[in-house]
Amino acid sequence: MSAGIGASAAAAEMAGFTPQSGRWAQAGRFWTLLAVAALAAAPFVLGPFQLSLLGQFLCFAIAAMGLDLLWGYGGMLSLAQGTFFSLGAYAMAMYLKLVASGQAMPDFMGWNGVRSLPAFWVPFHSFAFALFASAAVPGMLAGGMGLLIFRQRVRGVYFAILTQAFAVVAVTLFIGAQGMLGGFNGITDFTTLFGIALARRQGVLLLYAASAVAALAVCAACRRLVGGRFGRLLLAIRDGESRVRYLGYDPALFKAFTFALASGLAGLGGALYVGQIGIISPSAMGVVPSIEMVILVAIGGRGTIVGALIGALIVKFMENGLNTLDPAGWQYLLGGLFVLAVVAFPRGIAGIATDLLRRRAGRRRAADAPGEGGASAWTRS
Repeated sequence: MSAGIGASAAAAEMAGFTPQSGRWAQAGRFWTLLAVAALAAAPFVLGPFQLSLLGQFLCFAIAAMGLDLLWGYGGMLSLAQGTFFSLGAYAMAMYLKLVASGQAMPDFMGWNGVRSLPAFWVPFHSFAFALFASAAVPGMLAGGMGLLIFRQRVRGVYFAILTQAFAVVAVTLFIGAQGMLGGFNGITDFTTLFGIALARRQGVLLLYAASAVAALAVCAACRRLVGGRFGRLLLAIRDGESRVRYLGYDPALFKAFTFALASGLAGLGGALYVGQIGIISPSAMGVVPSIEMVILVAIGGRGTIVGALIGALIVKFMENGLNTLDPAGWQYLLGGLFVLAVVAFPRGIAGIATDLLRRRAGRRRAADAPGEGGASAWTRS
C-alpha cells in the first residue's frame, strides 16, 4: 500500500478504528457476546410495548451505522439519511397496505379519485420485492446522485447542502402525491404480516427478532468491511483524496458506493421500522429526522460502527423518556446534549470508552515492565 493509505490506516488504528488483537479482541468478543445475550433476553424481560420500542430503536441503529460508515470513515456528511430511511419504510408500507386492503386498491386512492391501482404499486404485492426495493431504491438513488456529485469533486459542506436539498425535494414530491402515496397523511392502517397481527405479542416478537438480527448482522458486516482493505482506502480518501487519486484510484466510485451502501442500510432500517410504528408519512423524510441521525452517530462516536449502535439506543431511550416527562422541551435537551458531545466529547461515548481501556492497558503494561516497582523486578534478583 502507499504511504498515504498506510498513514491513514495507522492513524485509524491509533484512534481505535480498526479491530485489535490480544486483549482488545478478547474484550470485543466479550462485549459482543454480552450484547447478543442482552438482545436475546429482552423478550423475557420487557413487555410488548417496551420490546416494540427497542425494536424501533434498533432500526434507527441500522441507519446510524450506515451513516457512520459514510460520515465517520468516509468524511461525507449526508443530511438525507432520514429520507432514505423513509423511502425504505414506504416500500414496505406499500406491501403491508396491499395486504390490509385484501390485494385491492388502497382506500386513500379511492378517496382521491384514483380508479385503478397504479402500475408501480403492482410489484409490491410480493413481500420479497418490497424488502428488496426497500434497500435497492434508496441505494440506487444515492449511488446515482453520488456519482453525479463526486465526479464534480464536490465535498464537505457543499455535499451536505446538496443532500439537504434532496430531502426537501423528496418531502415536497411525496406531499403532492396525495392519490398515489397518501400525501401528507402517508400510508397507514396496516395490521398484519404473514397473517400475524402486528399489534399482538407474536407480531411484536417477530419484528423485534428481525430488527435485532439485522442490527447485529449489519454491525458485524460493517466492522469487517472497515477492518479490511476497503476501510483503509476509505480512510485514505477521507484524509487525502488527492493523494489517492494520484495513486490511480477513482475516489468518486468508492465514495458513491459508500453513499449507496449507507443509504441502502437506512432503507432496510426503515422497512423494519414501519411495521412496528404502523405509519409512514412525509414528516419522517425531512431534514430534521436526518439531523437526528447525525446526533445519534456524533454522541455514540464517529468512526467506530459500534458507537453508532450504542448512540442510537442510548439517545432514543433518552428521547423517549424526555418526551414523556417534557413533551414541549425534550428537543432542546437533545440539542444541548449534541452540542455538549461535539464540544466536550468529540469522539463520543465509544471514544471515551476506548480512552479508558487504553489507559487501563497502559497501566498494566507499565506494571508488567522491568524496572523499579514493576512485576518483573522481582525476577531480576
